[in-house]
Amino acid sequence: MIRTYLSILATTMLLAILPACATAPATTEGKTDMRADSDAAVAKAENLDPTLTKVLSDAAGYAVFPTVGKGAAGIGGAYGKGVLYVGGTPVGYCDLSQATIGLQLGGQGYTEMIAFQTPDAVNNFKAGNFAFDAQATAVALKSGAGADATYQNGVAVFTMDEAGLMYEASIGGQKFTYQDGLGQ
Repeated sequence: MIRTYLSILATTMLLAILPACATAPATTEGKTDMRADSDAAVAKAENLDPTLTKVLSDAAGYAVFPTVGKGAAGIGGAYGKGVLYVGGTPVGYCDLSQATIGLQLGGQGYTEMIAFQTPDAVNNFKAGNFAFDAQATAVALKSGAGADATYQNGVAVFTMDEAGLMYEASIGGQKFTYQDGLGQ
């Protein structure tokens, strides 16, 4: 009982801390770097899986998180910043945070892309009405994965490993925030 209580308390604290990070980079250089990193992640993913190009061009919009860092030792968390594209044009900044509880140990870095099927799905993301359990819906990018992409609740999620090793059997979800505009 005490162990369960402590786990819930630690997760609640982690969830409170993660969203405190600013969604948009604070400096002009940081904003430029974020857009460049997101563009490079899309190019790398499309090179790895050319079928992804059609998925992204047909989508009403897509969010790109070039580097999501994840770590855990029983209780875990993940955080990443990215850019939202509509019609292939960057329109704002976004971030994701995740907290997990369960059997898990290690750390990893990965890229995550979320394709939105409809303008309503994009608007829900922008409004902050968007959260899900990514482990259940993510497709690992490899050659041809984009061709097999299916939208669930208006979104399709793709991940691409960068580095790290993680053992995980956990329950958790991702929550997103959005900040409009790319003004310098």
